[in-house]
Amino acid sequence: MGGDDGGSLAVLELLAADAPQSRYDALLAEARRGGTGPAALAELTRAVELARSVRAGASRRKQREAALTALVDTAHDLTSPYDIDGLLRLITRRARRLLGFDMAWLSLSRPDGTAYVRTSEGETTALNAGLELGTGRGLGSIAQARRSPVWTADYLADPAIVHAPGIDAVVEAEGLHAIIAVPLRRGDSSLGALYGSDRAVRQFTPDEIGIMLSLADLAAVAIEKARLLEQTRDEVTELEAFGSRTNTALTRVRYLWECHARLAGLVLDGAGLPTLARATADALDGVLQVRDPGGRPLTATGELPGLDEEAVTKGALEALTDRRPVRLPGDLWLAPVLAGAEDLGVLLLSASAPLAEEDVRLLQLAAQSVASLMLIQRGTAAAEGPVHDELLADLLERPHSVDPHLLARTRRLGIDLDRPHVVVVARPEGGELGKAVAWASSYAYRTGGLKGVRRGCIVLVLPATDASATAHRVSGELSPLLGHAVSTGAAGPTASPGEVARVYAEAVRCLDALTALGGVGGTASPRELGFLGLLLSADHDVEAFIASTVGPVLEYDAGRPAELTRTLEAYFASGASPTRAAESLHVHPNTVSRRLERVTELLGPHWQQPARALEIQMALRLRTTRTVLHDRRTAAHQAR
Repeated sequence: MGGDDGGSLAVLELLAADAPQSRYDALLAEARRGGTGPAALAELTRAVELARSVRAGASRRKQREAALTALVDTAHDLTSPYDIDGLLRLITRRARRLLGFDMAWLSLSRPDGTAYVRTSEGETTALNAGLELGTGRGLGSIAQARRSPVWTADYLADPAIVHAPGIDAVVEAEGLHAIIAVPLRRGDSSLGALYGSDRAVRQFTPDEIGIMLSLADLAAVAIEKARLLEQTRDEVTELEAFGSRTNTALTRVRYLWECHARLAGLVLDGAGLPTLARATADALDGVLQVRDPGGRPLTATGELPGLDEEAVTKGALEALTDRRPVRLPGDLWLAPVLAGAEDLGVLLLSASAPLAEEDVRLLQLAAQSVASLMLIQRGTAAAEGPVHDELLADLLERPHSVDPHLLARTRRLGIDLDRPHVVVVARPEGGELGKAVAWASSYAYRTGGLKGVRRGCIVLVLPATDASATAHRVSGELSPLLGHAVSTGAAGPTASPGEVARVYAEAVRCLDALTALGGVGGTASPRELGFLGLLLSADHDVEAFIASTVGPVLEYDAGRPAELTRTLEAYFASGASPTRAAESLHVHPNTVSRRLERVTELLGPHWQQPARALEIQMALRLRTTRTVLHDRRTAAHQAR
């Protein structure tokens, strides 16, 4: 090799050519073999060392420039819209590739201070995904507490770290040694930590630590941005859904008021209850039934199969109390029909689909429309009430002089007396006749009948063929309205207008018999009274039946004050209990026992057998009934 300048020049040429390290070593070896002097060789060695230093500095600058470029690219990538999981995968991938780690992962912290591994890259086992890191353990907890990077050259062998079995198991399974953790800082708090690791023992350079910290800070900003973006998206989605719901609600409200206006128009046009019910059922797409206060259907648009009447009764009480529709089992709805504080009945709706809030409101408005219709019908009935009273008075007082003019008057009211009718005589037991009369006017109007008041009782002539069923319907609707019992007698059906008076008299006899038999508050018709209804007629030998059954007891009482008849009546009324009979008679039980022994002597030992006891009770009842009827007829005759 040439002189000193030649050696230095050769080193510069290698440096300019970016030659590898082996070329510098070869240059020194050649100088030694060529006999270069000690001074020149020392100078050449010094030049090679300086060249190596220059090469190392240049390499570090290139690496730093590459890292800065990568950070810029990463920052640019992080500005793109990612979901949280996609963003975290990008961060761990960049950390691993940027710094040449064997494995990188990222943990996120929870509000309670615990943390878990959210994503990782470079793993060889499935142990790291979702790993719970707990609190206060591992490098990540230390880095977050210090808010600065923490690293170790050999994790498992480092005694300064608070180890956790779960974390150590993953580190050992992956064969990791050198690990660095940097916090994902956000203001005064931390979102989690970013980790990098090698499967060899080594130290981390300041440049590597700085790059990891910069990447972690970028990641923290990007994560916060992604969270805000997701939150914004959720809020936008919620606003869109709210807007859609609002539009739907406005459409439903518009439809609601259109339906309500249509129902109100039907009421004002004089439509009947069936028409109004049908319109409501069509609007709510279901089957509707209108019931009176007693729970009996007034009209229905279809069948409501499988009704739980007990649940309906409880629901009606709740609806009337809260004054709002209530939902019953089986997607059934019940709405109260109210006029102020007055209960007019309920609506039962079985809809084909679940009701929205607006549908429930429409059901409530429909109930108000039904209430309005009932009140209008009641007012019309009240206006026609005097005419009905006059017609019924003519039918009852002049049964044999029914003329065509009378029939024409009834037909103008929509009443055809040539069709079968039954007569119901109802007596309110609480004395509220005025309220009962108002109801009777409405009921007669609704059913196409006549109404009147005679002897303190409501008289109804109604189109029907079953007197008993009609009497039960009248009692069942009137009794809840008045809040106390109503006694009803009924008879019929009639075959012509001239028979109304005869059927009325028979209904009165049934009511009188009901009263005499202690059945106040019940209903009675010839069919219900059975043979008693026939025995009440003067054409049957009632006295002979009484005499053959309890004659010896009656004769015994006629000659002495033993009161066996009263004792028998009290005995049967108390359920064949001598003790309770004694209490009702206000005598000692021994007295009752002695009297019953005397009855046994008079009627025979088998008088308490069921069949014989029934005959005795019937005879006693007949005797009482005949006495009451005789007294009333005598009083009526004397009053004329």
